[in-house]
Amino acid sequence: MVRMSEESQALPEYAERVLEVAELIPPGRVMTYGDVAEWLEEGGPRQVGRVMALYGGGVPWWRVVRSDGVLLPGHELRALERYRAEGTPLRQASRAAQGHVPKLDMRRARWDGEGTDAASTEGGAAGGVAAGDVAGDARP
Repeated sequence: MVRMSEESQALPEYAERVLEVAELIPPGRVMTYGDVAEWLEEGGPRQVGRVMALYGGGVPWWRVVRSDGVLLPGHELRALERYRAEGTPLRQASRAAQGHVPKLDMRRARWDGEGTDAASTEGGAAGGVAAGDVAGDARP
């Protein structure tokens, strides 16, 4: 694991790439951790999640999400505020849901990467991830 020293502000290359993808996601849309890894053709959901946890505060972190649409624990209210402001599709919370916090409507909110030049550049999967494709979300 690469650690940043106090003198060094440089991010690991993989972290920079993850954060660049997070910045590409349009307002009102989301990508899963697995989608981002698949887009980069490197790593997996856990690696993307680790990058977002360590370095994601300066990018739209709320747009990189769990595949089940559950809001990031501990950040639910801040994320929910942003989702509502951006018009991100949400599903009504069930009565059993802790705090009755809604979930993301993944069928409608998930972004496949289309509409950006990054899909045709080095490091981006051609065509992105299909909105119904969840294969990248089951990796350990």
